[in-house]
Amino acid sequence: MKAMILAAGKGERMRPLTLTTPKPLLNAGGKPLIEYHLERLHRAGFRDVVINHAWLGEQIEYTLGNGERFGLSLHYSREGEPLETAGGIVRALPLLGTADTDWFMVINGDIWTDFDLTRLQPPASGEPSAVDAILVMADNPVHHRQGDFCLNDNGTLYEECAGKEGEKLTFTGISLLHRKLFDGLSDQAGKLAPVLQAAMAKGRVAGLYHPGLWVDVGTPERLRTLDQQLAIQEL
Repeated sequence: MKAMILAAGKGERMRPLTLTTPKPLLNAGGKPLIEYHLERLHRAGFRDVVINHAWLGEQIEYTLGNGERFGLSLHYSREGEPLETAGGIVRALPLLGTADTDWFMVINGDIWTDFDLTRLQPPASGEPSAVDAILVMADNPVHHRQGDFCLNDNGTLYEECAGKEGEKLTFTGISLLHRKLFDGLSDQAGKLAPVLQAAMAKGRVAGLYHPGLWVDVGTPERLRTLDQQLAIQEL
């Protein structure tokens, strides 16, 4: 199975930092954010990783190279003008296929987490899958108290909570996706959320709760906080 890191955004909320550096290359704890993902992917057994890029993408390729120093083979999906998340995945689909599975992992390039990627496994091969996506969910951060989706007791995700099943959780930006989720879509498909919501309406999206650390590194303030936290961990 292959993995994809979404790294094509302009990082407008991160300005002025992202005027000269793409967001996944911003440093926290002494190294670029994207390197934490590459190291975790390698530890989880991945060897082929696709990275899409657009804004200052040549810096990403120059910094990471072919992935050899991470024990990985890196492949780049060059977008030119940034596509939205679903469109970027559709553009990269030819790079994500393998002979043994139609599943692949997707990770947002601008998050940090201690989530163990080996917890995210596709359904057993040879069996018809009941889902087309598995999303890792976390508790709602202070800047996103409303959450995204509801995780039912049976492990299924829905857009709205039914009855007294509790509040919504936040999507971490880590997922396992099946390529048929994108059947009939072009690279102009737009954002991933509507694609997932359409699958949720059919009961075909599962959720996996992560009780550990997760940070949406979306602003300079959150980046500074993460940098400080990681520096303390190194002491």
